[in-house]
Amino acid sequence: MGEYIISERCDFGRGDGIDGRFTVEKVLGEGTFGVVYRVRAADGGVFALKLLKLWDVVSSERPALVRRFDMEYSTGLIPSNYLVHSYGQGKAKGNPYIVMEFCPGGDLASATKEHRVSLQLAGAQILYGLRDLHKCGKVHRDLKPENVLLRQDGSAVLTDFGISGDRNNRMTEKGINGVPKQMFGTFGYMPPEQVNPRRGNATVLPTTDIFSYGVMMYQLVTGELPFGRLQSEADLPSYIERGRTGRWDRERLGAVPGGQAWARLIEACLAPDFKQRLQNADEALALLPAAGQDFMRASVYKGVSSELTKPQTEVVNGILLRVMQGEESGRVYKLDQLLAATGRLLLTVGRQTLGTANTIPIKEQDTSYVSRYHCTLEKNPQNRGWILRDGQWRSDTGGGPGTFGWKRSTNGTYINSTEVDAAGLYIRPGDIITIGDVKLRAEAY
Repeated sequence: MGEYIISERCDFGRGDGIDGRFTVEKVLGEGTFGVVYRVRAADGGVFALKLLKLWDVVSSERPALVRRFDMEYSTGLIPSNYLVHSYGQGKAKGNPYIVMEFCPGGDLASATKEHRVSLQLAGAQILYGLRDLHKCGKVHRDLKPENVLLRQDGSAVLTDFGISGDRNNRMTEKGINGVPKQMFGTFGYMPPEQVNPRRGNATVLPTTDIFSYGVMMYQLVTGELPFGRLQSEADLPSYIERGRTGRWDRERLGAVPGGQAWARLIEACLAPDFKQRLQNADEALALLPAAGQDFMRASVYKGVSSELTKPQTEVVNGILLRVMQGEESGRVYKLDQLLAATGRLLLTVGRQTLGTANTIPIKEQDTSYVSRYHCTLEKNPQNRGWILRDGQWRSDTGGGPGTFGWKRSTNGTYINSTEVDAAGLYIRPGDIITIGDVKLRAEAY
């Protein structure tokens, strides 16, 4: 029997109590799956409380959504100055909630319209946040102005890490041509490799966030999206096509005051081919306009400095893989122990299904982006290093009965942002391995 979660409807308004711990002062916003309140605790502290509306979700989808919500909470525990912090969890009538820091400056979209923020400073702080997320083996997936908040001091921080973006489309009603209706508002920021409704989502890499960053900064500088109008589903095909071919409105950017200063960075972020795009936040930081560069020189970067981004690098006993993003976040696989148990020189990794015996089974709510025989880890007995190869040695390769060959994965295997082929690449402590939508970090122990 599958997991079953019971919840009751709870519409809170001003003055209502939540869980006997918080009093609602204001509704800050509401989306498909959640509602965010400004609340006051008994000690007078003010927080943002995000409630998951499980009563609006069919029972079969609730467990997966709760796991996503837990992942959002854990992401908020990353000790970064550029991410909204999580402070606690609880339940109200069976509906989980997260207690987060309250950012009184509102979101970046509103602050830009009201001229309350320097885009060049905010642009640098957003990239600092992406740097910290990516170092922890996570990708935001839904970067847009509404998901950047401003603290009391005006600094920009990222929020909404867990159930938003491309993950929601796997749990929402389908619209025209199979495109999920809920997803429509996010399409404007998604890179071409993520916007193929027939294939679904491709492997999610840091370059996904880099593209979204380019779209967002173009929009904030010019007031328009880079690939044209996107006000209805009728605009969607042409918008997607212009994104796929790299036809964004360069003239508009050059025509607005200060726009030309952003041209090199936005051009490099919006490359249609993710392999030609800027590969990480550091590369983007190097192309920031002058004021952003001045801010970086004058500020002290206070990024993540915990075990989340500083795994042990000295190999004492062996190498392990830690799930950083995915259904089984936190799970650890000690490769040498697994190898000893199998008595072989290689380990197989792939989708967890009945009848598929992978040494490292990948479990996801929707695993169509992870192949049953996705990749192989092989130990080199000479130097004791581990090689990661895309695909596995299989008999079902289409060559007829008894024919064996190397079968590649469907969506690819990546170390950091580098695609791995059948020849393979060595993994080193600190490397982030991406398999579909799952991320694992290699660590020494």
